Parts: sequence; C-alpha cells; structure tokens
Amino acid sequence: MFTGLITECGTITDITRTESAAILTVRAPHSVADLAVGDSIAVNGVCLTATSKSADSFTADVMVQTLSLTSLAQVGIGAEVNLELAAQLTTRMGGHMVQGHVDGVGTVMQVAPHEKWTQMDINVPEHLMKYVVAQGSITLDGVSLTVGSFLDGSNLVTVWLIPETLQKTNLGKKRAGNLLNIEVDVLAKYVERLLAKGETSGQ
Repeated sequence: MFTGLITECGTITDITRTESAAILTVRAPHSVADLAVGDSIAVNGVCLTATSKSADSFTADVMVQTLSLTSLAQVGIGAEVNLELAAQLTTRMGGHMVQGHVDGVGTVMQVAPHEKWTQMDINVPEHLMKYVVAQGSITLDGVSLTVGSFLDGSNLVTVWLIPETLQKTNLGKKRAGNLLNIEVDVLAKYVERLLAKGETSGQ
C-alpha cells in the first residue's frame, strides 16, 4: 500500500529484456537505504518487488502483463521514474490510498504553465472516466493528485500541479504526447462493486 507521495526520483540505469519479463535497474540512493530485498516499491505508480540491491541501486522484475498494461514498456535507460516505498503504519496519509495497481495508461494532451501552478490535461481511457469526480483523487505515475475538472465527452481530466510537485516528481518533465500510468481511487471501485451486487441480489 502506498500514499502517492513520491519520496525520490530514480534513474533507470539498465534494462534486461527476456521473453517473459524485463529486469529494471534503478539508481535510487535515498530509497535503497530503507529498502530490503523482497520489499514493495512503486515505480511510476507500478507496485514492483525489489529483487536485489546495492549501495545506490535496486533491481526489479517487470512481468509481460505489467509491461502490456503500463507505460513501463516505454521507459529507456536514463529515464527518470517516480519512486515511493511502501507505507508503514506510522506513515502520514498525506495523499490517498494507492495500491500500485495501474488501471490504464493516459496521454498528456497539454501542459500549460501559470504564475503559481501548472495545468496538465490528460486523456484518460473512457472506461475509467466513471471513477473520476471533481475534487476526487487520482494517481498519475504514482503521484497522488486532486482532480481539478473533467470533460466526459472528450475523456479529459485536468489537474493543477504546484511547484513542489513539479520539482520532486517527474511530472515536471512531461510534455504533450507522453504516457502516464493511471490508478483511479480504489474506493470508487468498491462502491461500484457493492452497488452491482446489491442490484443482482435485489437488495
């Protein structure tokens, strides 16, 4: 479980591809200090397991299904990735409940800087729009954000990024056409499931 508050931007230093997976090596000197082999770590919002570590890096396996469902298939050596260690019971829940289970991949349509914030418009897969509400939570590349506005007709979601977010995550480097991993609020999916079961049972 994660909170969507990025702890470090790491750098992909090596990628080994096999028939069934890819092995990523990520330089992350701050994160590896508290990371043990077998621990979960979110990489651009994707929950992965550390398979080895060194003084300043860790490796993680990415299965074929994960590559097909997320933007990690597009990352290359030198790419900057958002990292978050799994939350502890003592962690402040400053973001929201994030599982690291990506629901889909969106596309940045526009990045518009303003005086005190930056507007980012994202095209979200149509089947995920039902989980989006104004002032609700959404996770983009592992970053917990608040939905500023949305347009159902064009599947467009707008978020406002403050300088702190732009500085401490890789969202500050995103441009139109870039892909983003999207995780919608899991609570919305639970509500949908409960309502559907209630209709089926006639309750």
